[in-house]
Amino acid sequence: MTYRIAPSILSADFARLGQEVQDVIAAGSDWIHFDVMDNHYVPNLTFGPMICSALKPHAKTAAGVAVPIDVHLMVQPVDALAAAFADAGADLISFHPDASGHVHRSVQAIKARGCQAGLVFNPAQPLDVLDWVIDDIDLILIMSVNPGFGGQSFIDSALRKIEDARRRISASGKDIRLEVDGGIKVDNIRRVADAGADTFVAGSAIFGKPDYKGVIDAMRQALQG
Repeated sequence: MTYRIAPSILSADFARLGQEVQDVIAAGSDWIHFDVMDNHYVPNLTFGPMICSALKPHAKTAAGVAVPIDVHLMVQPVDALAAAFADAGADLISFHPDASGHVHRSVQAIKARGCQAGLVFNPAQPLDVLDWVIDDIDLILIMSVNPGFGGQSFIDSALRKIEDARRRISASGKDIRLEVDGGIKVDNIRRVADAGADTFVAGSAIFGKPDYKGVIDAMRQALQG
């Protein structure tokens, strides 16, 4: 299985975001995770499409290879902002099904703009909607904390949900990424992978340390172990 590390810029130094993105890519990250909060669906306010557009030129390796921008929309309603982020350079756009009036339509609208589409599930939310849309999505994101703020502790019941999501992906026969966001650290990333996840969002665990590469290398070592 190919594992991906997706640092969340929610925990970066906002005064130097472009440099932070470059630094974490140089340290070995695979995606840049972009947490969009609207002070409505969640009690916090973060980044708009203009920030995504401004960071897009920085989201590449030293060799000039583009690094995907993974946008997680914690907003309601979904569609207009999803379109704006697609236009701003997002590569993957995920949203919460309970924030959309018509989940299938929102998925199709994201894909029509050339982005991959994902669904996000809060800690107490069932996966039932996947019965109807799993063939249309590219990503499932399991929240292992409650959405809205960085720095929270991992909720252990998320492991059962990750296992359930992996079973659904296997049964579908589709190539769908299984991402986990919340409380991911070097000392638990292996357990989360064993439950079935292949993509790991980490914010304070990376940006809260002086050596980004050291943390990412330690995560990869734990995954290989």
